[in-house]
Amino acid sequence: MLRASPLPLSLLALLILNISSSTATPPHPATTTAAPGKTIHLSRRVQHKRNSDPSWLQAHRAAVHAKYGLTKSKRASSGQNLLVNQNSDTSYFGSIEVGTPLQAFDVILDSGSSDLWIANSDTAGSGITLFDAQSSSTFVSSNTPFSVQYASGSATGTLGSDIVSFAGFEIQSQTFGLVNGTSSGLLSSPVSGLMGLAFTSLASSGATPFWEAITNTNGALSSPLMAVQLTRFNNDTHASTLEPGGTFTLGATNSSLFTGNIDYQNIPSGAPGYWMQDITGLTSQGTSITLPSGSSSWAAIDTGTTGIGGPADVLENLYAAIPGSSKGTGQYEGYYIYPCSTDVNVAMTFGSSSNSWSISPADMQFQQIDTNNCVGAIFEISTGSNTPAWIVGDSFLKNVYTVFRSSPASVGFATLSSTALGMNGVNGAVPSATVASSGAPAATGSGTTSPKSSSALSGRMSSATGTLALIMSMLVAVAMWML
Repeated sequence: MLRASPLPLSLLALLILNISSSTATPPHPATTTAAPGKTIHLSRRVQHKRNSDPSWLQAHRAAVHAKYGLTKSKRASSGQNLLVNQNSDTSYFGSIEVGTPLQAFDVILDSGSSDLWIANSDTAGSGITLFDAQSSSTFVSSNTPFSVQYASGSATGTLGSDIVSFAGFEIQSQTFGLVNGTSSGLLSSPVSGLMGLAFTSLASSGATPFWEAITNTNGALSSPLMAVQLTRFNNDTHASTLEPGGTFTLGATNSSLFTGNIDYQNIPSGAPGYWMQDITGLTSQGTSITLPSGSSSWAAIDTGTTGIGGPADVLENLYAAIPGSSKGTGQYEGYYIYPCSTDVNVAMTFGSSSNSWSISPADMQFQQIDTNNCVGAIFEISTGSNTPAWIVGDSFLKNVYTVFRSSPASVGFATLSSTALGMNGVNGAVPSATVASSGAPAATGSGTTSPKSSSALSGRMSSATGTLALIMSMLVAVAMWML
């Protein structure tokens, strides 16, 4: 066996140093400043050397496919957005990024509406981050008037379009409202707007909602799903104004947050563009409550509503089964009051399911009036012909793992896992306005989308460190053998 001639030690040292510098240095995310006084660190459009990072190859291939409209086969993906619980379960918000350079915003995630809008004027609310259209090189204004009405108020402004990123995905030209006026109390700092998660037919702007545009992009998502897990802090006397709120997942479900099967029930035929379910069973303190048939028992599953609204005649029977309950008057009109010492047990069944989903007694206590009296979370509503008879909001949704499935159009519920339940009442750091992750490469389609990964940088660093250690060990071994 021939033995190689020894390398000069100076050349060997130079080789080790060269490998060290090229392997250990990870790409650095760009840093973007949002509104004055708030600095946001974002990972976006990182430029790589073509000969050092294989991700450049796939990015380049995706760009060519998009430019020439080529059909391609691609691994789909999913992403998540960590939520914030505001004012002890009053609302839950996530975060989006808009424009070039990206500006970060906290927005209510609302499955009961379909418009995306962001405040861009101080007249829309105080102490909130505003969208600066002039600072975005990719913003396009249409000057089309925009107005949307909610049960809790209204928002007005004009329409525009720009790059929007959410849950690790990006749409290049998403239409949204730039709001310069809202009803009093509609926005509460730090929330700057709202992202509707219902269907296009409900959009006042006429624009396709972000989630639907992503879902319609061929191969972008692993599954046509949105999943939500919400935390509970309404029974925590030490809760801060902002607490960890749970997890929103786009394109998949998070198996660590639920157990058993997801009980999907299809949206009733002919239902408007809400995530509608047919309430087929209702019990109060173990007593079965009679329900009307058909659309009179349809319910919108609504992450943007705090409590649960229902028809007056049904609620009268529901609260009649609760000892000591009575109709509220004055400022409590439309609500029912019952003794706080009573554990109220209400459960709902949907569609053809045999499963009955219970509402925690803690969530039934909507508000405490005094030492003895509490307000129930299920309140009276009067709806029109095009709106659902029931609005099932967070007082119910905190008790289940909820999945919205676009094909076939359905809503699924599952039992929360011990991991999910363990998050209730646990005070902790609130997620920042830029938390997002995705576990797959870029996807493109009608309206370019591109999943981004906030964990990719640390992954690359770990990989580089391991590779460096291996190479250096090999080189040292070779050097010892040659001496």
